[in-house]
Amino acid sequence: MSTHGFGFELLAEDPDTAARCGRLRTTRGVVETPVFMPVGTQATVKSQSPEEVEATGARLILANTYHLMLRPTAELIAELGGVQRFMAWPHALLTDSGGYQVFSLSGLRKLSDAGVVFRSHLDGQKHELTPERAMQVQGLLGSDIAMVLDECPPGAAPLPEIERALARTSAWAKRCLAVARPEGQACFGIVQGGTQEALRLRHLAELAELPFDGLALGGFSVGEPREDMYRVLSVIGPRMPRDRPRYLMGVGTPVDLLRAIAAGIDMFDCVLPTRNARNGQALTWGGRVNLKQHRHLRDDSPLDARCDCPVCKRYSRAYLRHLTRAGEMLGPRLLTQHNLHFYAALMRAARAAIAERRYAAFALETETRLRELDEVGPAT
Repeated sequence: MSTHGFGFELLAEDPDTAARCGRLRTTRGVVETPVFMPVGTQATVKSQSPEEVEATGARLILANTYHLMLRPTAELIAELGGVQRFMAWPHALLTDSGGYQVFSLSGLRKLSDAGVVFRSHLDGQKHELTPERAMQVQGLLGSDIAMVLDECPPGAAPLPEIERALARTSAWAKRCLAVARPEGQACFGIVQGGTQEALRLRHLAELAELPFDGLALGGFSVGEPREDMYRVLSVIGPRMPRDRPRYLMGVGTPVDLLRAIAAGIDMFDCVLPTRNARNGQALTWGGRVNLKQHRHLRDDSPLDARCDCPVCKRYSRAYLRHLTRAGEMLGPRLLTQHNLHFYAALMRAARAAIAERRYAAFALETETRLRELDEVGPAT
């Protein structure tokens, strides 16, 4: 079943939860799981150099098919040696299929069983993205993991709409598998179904029979109540194929990750650590820190005494607040660097806890600390 050059090895499982740690093998190196993938939408993790991303411990990042096919185009990237060479990233990379943009840019597209026709958000030019084209683009980009094209219904979508999305996603998944891929490029299917447990399980059963290298859960964190997401994850996660990596797309907060790991999820991506950094927010072992708040005006302490990232070793909260309030570009750069270090450290700690068979206690203690000391509030 596995693509040549790609594999997954399960190393340990927690006795009290469905949490597990493992190892992804790609042609560009090994990735320890659970893993958080920094988002490099346009072949760049915003504000960070590849060396800085690498220094956080990241060995797998994500790039966006939709954006790169529009600018600078997948054909140009292929001409220049593929996306990793183009952006000088020597490690593994996953590309999404453009399916999320089918959801987020609903005002610019027309959906049918054939695929999606949309107008570019850049210049209004019309494009067609079919399952075949999505895989062709990802082949040109040369990523290590390609995602199938899927339809992601909104969180509050009515049942008939979710049913249609499931049927279409299954048909598209088979068409994606029929497309030839570059040697070593794995392909993951995407399970949809909203917060309907029965639909999720039915769709999982359909896709698990197909020769995918891994399976992802799409359509979460799109407007549904967070507790509904946790409920469905607790049901669907442990039932995903044990011998393949499990990927939760577009999620989420540190608490989201802790809950999802407990449900057996291996892989995550989210713009939250980079986006929040650009808004003056740091994520720490003691909760979220809003650097715009007056309380940090004279605070000479680091962002997080438990963090060993370069930012916490060198800069004070007072200085970071000054950069944030002054609109200096160094501010979001440093906060992004810290947030990515924190997410990587959270994943390392989770892996260690699973290997030591104490994940349940670790997750409870960490989540309690994150919730109790969270200082998010109005900036003053």
